[in-house]
Amino acid sequence: MSSRRRNRNRNGNRQSNGGGQAVAVADGSPQPQRQHQQQRQKMALPEFGEGYLEISDKGFGFLRTPEQHFHPKPTDVFVTPDTIKRCFLREGCHVKCTLQPPHRGTSPQCREVLEVNGMPFQEYANSMRFENLTTIDPYEKFNLETDPDLIETRLIDLVTPIGKGTRGLIVAPPRTGKTTILKQIANAITTNHPEVHVMVLLIDERPEEVTDFQRSVKAEVVASSNDQDLETHVRLSRFMIERCRRMVEAGKDVFVLLDSITRVARAYNSVHGGSGRTMTGGVDARALEIPRRIFAAARKTEEAGSLTIVATALVDTGSRMDELIFQEFKGTGNMELVLDRKLSDRRLFPAIDIPKSGTRKEEKLFPPDQIEAVRKLRRMMIDLNPVEAMETLQNALRKYKTNAELLAKLR
Repeated sequence: MSSRRRNRNRNGNRQSNGGGQAVAVADGSPQPQRQHQQQRQKMALPEFGEGYLEISDKGFGFLRTPEQHFHPKPTDVFVTPDTIKRCFLREGCHVKCTLQPPHRGTSPQCREVLEVNGMPFQEYANSMRFENLTTIDPYEKFNLETDPDLIETRLIDLVTPIGKGTRGLIVAPPRTGKTTILKQIANAITTNHPEVHVMVLLIDERPEEVTDFQRSVKAEVVASSNDQDLETHVRLSRFMIERCRRMVEAGKDVFVLLDSITRVARAYNSVHGGSGRTMTGGVDARALEIPRRIFAAARKTEEAGSLTIVATALVDTGSRMDELIFQEFKGTGNMELVLDRKLSDRRLFPAIDIPKSGTRKEEKLFPPDQIEAVRKLRRMMIDLNPVEAMETLQNALRKYKTNAELLAKLR
C-alpha cells in the first residue's frame, strides 16, 4: 500500500472515531454530534431525560423514575462516575439532562446535566448540604382538621400535634387502626397543606394494602411489598430518605408516613447483620444504625426546608425482636402516639392511649391563647383510664365543630 493511501486511511479513522476532539464537517456541525443524532433517530431516543439519581457502590449511577416504585428498569438513564463527581451529584438528586445513545446495553446515557433539584446547575452547586443545615425545634403546626365529624384527626391535632420537622412514632399493637390513622393524616396534610410534598413509604406490607393506599390517599405512595426481597426493602427505604434530604436542601417541606420502622429494621438486620455481636431477640448490634439514621433525618432547618417523619412501630406481636427494635427507637423522636388494644376491642377509634401520648415542646406549636386550654384538657384526662379519657374527649369534640371552639370554651 502506498504511503498516500495509508495517510488517507489514517485520516479517515481519525474522523470516524467517536472519542477525542470533534472534527468539523462540511456543514459546520461536529462529527460526534451528527453521529449521536443519527443513533438517536435509529433508537427513537428522546433528547432529554430526568429522574432521581441512585449511585452504586462502584461510583456510577442511574436515574430512577416513579413508575413501578423506583425499581430498576432497562431504560433508566446511565450516569458516569465522572459526571457524578464533576457535577457534585448526590444520591436522591432529581436530575434533568440531555441524552446520548448507550455505549452498550439499552440504557441511554446522561450527556449534559441541565438542572438539579429544580435549580440551574450553578445554583445547586452553591446550595448547603443537608448535614450542614441548622436543626431547630418544630414551630409550624400542621392543621389536621378537615371535616367536623372526622374525630380522629381532630383528636390527634389536640393530643399529639405534628409540626414541620416532627420525628414521630405511632406505637401500634396489631389491629388497633394504624392504617386508618395513616390514611387520614395523609389526606389531611394534602388537603390543608398543598405546598407540602407528602409521601407514604410502605416497607414489607401486603400487596393489597399497597393498592388500598394508592386508591385511598392523594399522596405519593412508594412501596416494597412483602413479595419483594429483603435487599429491595433496604434499598428503597435508604433511597427514598436520601431523595427527601435533597428536597429539603432545595427548600421544600416534606412529610413522610413510614409503615413501618420495625420492618425496615428487620430487613437491615437480615441483610447487614454480621458484626458477630447479637443482642437479645436476634438483633445484630450494628444492624439498627442505618434505620436510626433514617428516622433521625426528620428535622426543621433554619436555612432550607423541613422533613417530617411519622413512622409506625409494631409492638405486642409476640416477637422479642420487635420489642427490642421499639425500645431502640423509643425516646429518639419528639412525638409518640400510643395505640391501645383495649380501646380497639371496644370499637373506640382512634384507639389512642391519651395519657401515654404526647408531643415534646408542644407550646411551640400552639398559639399562646390556646396552649393553656390544651394543658387544662390534658390535666382533665390524666387521671382517667384510657377508655374513660377517650370517651370524654370524643363527647367534647362532638359538641363543637372545630377544635378552636372547644379550646375557647376551656379558657
